[in-house]
Amino acid sequence: MLIRPTHAKAAALVAGVLLLTNCSSSKYAATDKVYKNMAKDFSKVIKAAPPVNQQIDSLNSQQQSWVGTVNMGMRKPNFVVIHHTAQDSTEQTLKTFTIARTQVSAHYVVGRDGKVVHMVNDYLRAQHAGAGKWGNDTDLNSSSIGIELDNNGTTDVFTDAQINSLCALLATLKKKYNIPTANFIGHADYAPGRKNDPKNFPWKTLAKKGFGYWYDDVLQLPPADFDTTNALRIIGYNVKNLNYAIEAFKIHFVQTDISQTLTDTDKLILYNVYKKYL
Repeated sequence: MLIRPTHAKAAALVAGVLLLTNCSSSKYAATDKVYKNMAKDFSKVIKAAPPVNQQIDSLNSQQQSWVGTVNMGMRKPNFVVIHHTAQDSTEQTLKTFTIARTQVSAHYVVGRDGKVVHMVNDYLRAQHAGAGKWGNDTDLNSSSIGIELDNNGTTDVFTDAQINSLCALLATLKKKYNIPTANFIGHADYAPGRKNDPKNFPWKTLAKKGFGYWYDDVLQLPPADFDTTNALRIIGYNVKNLNYAIEAFKIHFVQTDISQTLTDTDKLILYNVYKKYL
């Protein structure tokens, strides 16, 4: 008889733990459901044969037809764009990315503790890059994987755990989608003047592992006729506003000075990096 209250307390404790666990796991149940419904709607669009609303307007029905090919595939990401969240925690970023009115997202969020949260299927388009240009690509949302690193962009440093997890993620993405070394870039690279992230980021560490380029320890003097504007353009920068392009280059490769003027040292770095893109 004396044992029953103890069992009752134990049962209550277990029930409480299960309740807390369920509450924790279902915190994003509502937005997960929205994601699944959206994916279901996308699948309906893809399955429609012939596709809906893809007829050629100026041709009549006798001048066009539909034959489904057997040679096709899913969207293949060809770039990785790295961001810092400019927020104070992973939880804050997850909240931002699960509110419809923000209209922003990323495929992955990497926390300061190294935990990686996957938010958008790699084959789908996340809304992370926005307006910009890299090379001839003006819509990196459609051709890239977006990765957000939990970092406020001012006082925070990128932790070892965070960078280790990021590199593990990048290795997987590079192998799975055969992403070229040159196509691992920062948000600022793609959107000069509009974005400055990720700031003070260890690009050299990533480059050593094959994710993007970095300059060599020994730098060769450029020729007297070295065209710095053309070099920036060949790397991928949008030089329409040259000052912004220079600033973005320096955010990535110089970091200690992110002014809009190329110093002699900056030119050495630029020449070395530019040759890697030839």
